[in-house]
Amino acid sequence: MFLCGLNLSTGWIIGLAAAVVVVLSLLIVMLVLVPFKLWFRALVSSAHISMVRLIGMKLRKVDCQLITLNYITARKAGLKITVDELETHYMAGGNVENVVKALAAAFSANIDLTVQKAKAIDLAGRDVYEAVRNTVVPKIIETPEISAVAKDGIELIVKAKVTVISNMLMQISGAGEDTIIARVGEGIVTTVGSTDSHKMILESPELISSTVLEKGLDRGTAYYISSLDIADIDVGRNIDAELNIAKAEAEKRIAQAKAEERKSMAIAAENEMKARVQEMRAEVVRAEAEVPKALAKALSMGKISVNDYYEMQNIKADTAMRNSLSKAEEEKAEKIAEKKSNPVETRIPLPQTGGYGGYGGPMAPTQAAPPSPNSLAARFAALAAAQRKNNANNDSTDK
Repeated sequence: MFLCGLNLSTGWIIGLAAAVVVVLSLLIVMLVLVPFKLWFRALVSSAHISMVRLIGMKLRKVDCQLITLNYITARKAGLKITVDELETHYMAGGNVENVVKALAAAFSANIDLTVQKAKAIDLAGRDVYEAVRNTVVPKIIETPEISAVAKDGIELIVKAKVTVISNMLMQISGAGEDTIIARVGEGIVTTVGSTDSHKMILESPELISSTVLEKGLDRGTAYYISSLDIADIDVGRNIDAELNIAKAEAEKRIAQAKAEERKSMAIAAENEMKARVQEMRAEVVRAEAEVPKALAKALSMGKISVNDYYEMQNIKADTAMRNSLSKAEEEKAEKIAEKKSNPVETRIPLPQTGGYGGYGGPMAPTQAAPPSPNSLAARFAALAAAQRKNNANNDSTDK
């Protein structure tokens, strides 16, 4: 009705409607894309950031709030830094907040630290804010327990505290805390190892501090060593004695192994000799087995007579008898010697006569004494001689 009353043409109506739609669309887009709160906060903080830049940050997926708040902090601290530098550092993966805090602290402490250097230190993986703080307030690095042995073989366990100050010029390429700890440990081991007695270190711990500091351990590191203090020294093991014990144990095992080797060789040699003895006995038995064959062959060929064979058998029997008699004599002598060495109580034998004894009991009949071995030997010798004589007579008769 209103439009009809204005007598507007259809083209004007369509154009006006299109303009309204465009304006509404722009308002909606601005409400969605533009963070009015951040823009207004930056405006009232004298750190103006245009709406177009904020929209561009959102389109580039940059944290608008982080960049805006740190930019406000930097401007309030009097730093000469731009939004582009902060945004570039954020997109490079750096810690924008740490960089801004480090720059603000350095500016307040009158430390020469540029924006580019702060960004480089942060991108190198170091905590740039911590480095600036350590420049003002020294940092204490506590070493682990370091074991060192003096010349007398006694172990000392040393614990030290190293006071360091950050070297901003070497924060990018300088070595870190691990290198400081390693160098201090090396210095402690060298100092203790060069002393003649561990008591010298216990009496004067400052020997370690002075010797270590003279070596310039902070060369090529990101820190200046301000002081080195010995926190604790404990006496450990007697390394020299343990090494000597281990050496003696090793030598003992070597000697035992060699003794076992010699024992095994002796046992092997003994078994070899036993085997040889058995072989020799087998040869003897084999040779003895050939004797009857040889005798039979000699008899068949007429080289010996039957009388010679029997005479040989008599001699063998005579020899065996003599051996048995001598063996009996030896056993008797051994028994007599044993009785002499171990005397026992003997009883008086009763008289071996017939009739009754002194106590009215019957007595055992007398027995004839056995013949002595000498008389038997004589008799056998006489028999052997008679046999030889008969054999000789028979041979003469045959002839």
